[in-house]
Order: sequence, then structure tokens, then C-alpha cells
Amino acid sequence: MLIFQLAYAYLMPDKRKVSLKHIAEKAGVSTALVSYVLNGKERESRVGSEISQKIKLLAKELNYTPNYVAKSLRSGKTHTIGLIIADIANPFFANIAREVEDEAKKTGYTVIIGSSDENPEKFKDLISVFLDRQVDGLIVVSTEKSFQQIKMLHQRKYPFVLLDRYFPELQTDYVSIDSFQASFSATTHLLQNGYKNIGFIGYKSKLFHMIERKRGVTEALEKVGITPLKNWSQSITFDKVETELKTAMEAMIFSQTPVDAILFGTYRLAINGLKIIRELGIKIPDQLAIVSYGQAESFELYECPITYLEQPLGALGKKAVSLLVDKIKEPSHIPEQILMKARLVIGESSHSISESISKV
Repeated sequence: MLIFQLAYAYLMPDKRKVSLKHIAEKAGVSTALVSYVLNGKERESRVGSEISQKIKLLAKELNYTPNYVAKSLRSGKTHTIGLIIADIANPFFANIAREVEDEAKKTGYTVIIGSSDENPEKFKDLISVFLDRQVDGLIVVSTEKSFQQIKMLHQRKYPFVLLDRYFPELQTDYVSIDSFQASFSATTHLLQNGYKNIGFIGYKSKLFHMIERKRGVTEALEKVGITPLKNWSQSITFDKVETELKTAMEAMIFSQTPVDAILFGTYRLAINGLKIIRELGIKIPDQLAIVSYGQAESFELYECPITYLEQPLGALGKKAVSLLVDKIKEPSHIPEQILMKARLVIGESSHSISESISKV
């Protein structure tokens, strides 16, 4: 799905459209002076605050909108940013798209959004479409098998920032959470509450963030002398969640050495997993503790509020836009790698074993 957020007026200019000349005549100043003010250059052009305020008020009263076509022809820029997200149906990506859009607007950019639906071919097509559209830069949530496209952008020195998912072997700008630390802290929380057989469910993926989420669980267990069993970790094919997840969970829960807690690697896995837990008649947290990535309101509205790892959506989106704008303005800008911390929001689904027993 590709959402082009271009106004009709952008494509079909109104002949009666207010120009800089109209504002200049009303204000009794030069067109150049109006241009300085409306482009945010009044300070460097030493325009007085009184006349600057007058010009801005007139522009607002006359419903002035910039002529981006003319501006693009002069600057060679389209003032658009391409944003590729992994799955528009996922609340995490839908919310982060809004954050990126709002932040980009503040810096004078329009965002064109495309969803790859976790499909490598669709991802590749979106990259081509955005390059053909000559967007000034890209913010990209990578998919499986997208390394070559990202490497191509890197080699071409095309302005882009990786969001949420990145490739440590490429020296590119990226903004993500520290997935290893998030999983490590969630597992430590479960261990401190008396759980020992802690399982992890993620996607079958070679993407670094998913590998790190699993590694965080493993290392937290090994740190306290627990060797995780093979059936404690399950990997699900992205487009086969409905068919594979139940089998995987039954292998974890009904084995000879069953798990007593599960960390779900994504919100989608957790929501589907909670449905299966209900079908199986398992009580949370009395029989099974749950922690998940994601910050959907449904976790707090669940009959047993779910403990989850809250990812800083606002900060992720704002920083991605900031890095990209810097890159567009200065292509030689040294790449920045930003890892942010997820916050563990504790609900009833991971209460300590002693608390759970006292309820029975």
C-alpha cells in the first residue's frame, strides 16, 4: 500500500493563488523581504520583529501556501521524505508513522508512506518507486532479505536512516531500541519474580533486532546458571502465525520440562498467543507468566493486564527525522547509530510466583 499525501492544489495550482507579491504589496515591503520571513530567514536577513510578525499575519489571513513546484525547480529538492514501514496493520508502525509525519511537517517536509507488509519484493519495489519520485531522503524499516537494497542506497550515498531495524555491518544512520537489553531486563524481571523456565517466541528471521531479542533471554538465563532447553525457544513464520503459533506454544507448555513464563518478541505474536492461552484454559499468571514487546492499550485492558516493553515511539520518530534532515543538508554528515532503551511496564501477568500462589 502506498499512500501519497499530495494535495490537489499541489498538482493543479489555482490561478487565484496568493503569491509573495500579493503579501509584499499588502505589507508595503519588497517580495524578497517576504520571502526571507516565510522561509524562516528573518534573523540572518536582519528583518525587524514587528515587520516579520506583520508579514506572517498577512500570509495567514490571505491563506498563503508555498508554491512547492517552483521551489523544487529552484532548489533541485522535492521537499518530500519517503517512509517505508514493515506493516501498516501493526499499531507500532502505524503510530511511529504518525510521529515521523508530524515531526517532518515541522521541518517543512511532506511524508509519502509505503508499507512493505514484510514482503522483500514489495520492499524492493517501494525503494524503486521512491527513488523514481525523487524524494529527498528515506526513512526505512527493513524487511527480511533487504540487505542488498540498503547496501545499494549506502553505496550511492543516498540520504536515508534505518528505523527500528538495522544492519550492524553497515555504517549507516539508524535509530532503534536496544533489543538485547530489553529482553535481558524483561527476563531478569521474571527471574526475580521466581520464574525459571522462561521461553521466547519470535519470528523466523535473520534480522538483527530479532536475533538480539532472543539472545537477551538466553544470556539472562545463563547468567544465573540456567541452560535454556531447545523447546523453550520457538520461531514462527511471519505469514503463518495462525497455523504455527499454537503448535509452538503447545511444545513449550506441554513438554516434559514446560516453560513457566513466555516473552513474546512482537505485539502481533502476543495478541495471537493470548487467544491461544485462553483457548487452552491456562490462567495468567497463576499457570503461566507473560511479557511482550509493544505498548498497545489492549495490554492494559486485558482481564489480566500484560507486562510489556514500551518502546519510545515519539523519540524514535523525531530522531529519525532529525538525522535524515541533517543528512539531506550535509551528505558528508558522519553516520550516527542511536540505541534507545525500552521501558518495562509491569502488569499483573508477571506477578511473582508467591503472589500468584497466595491468590489460589
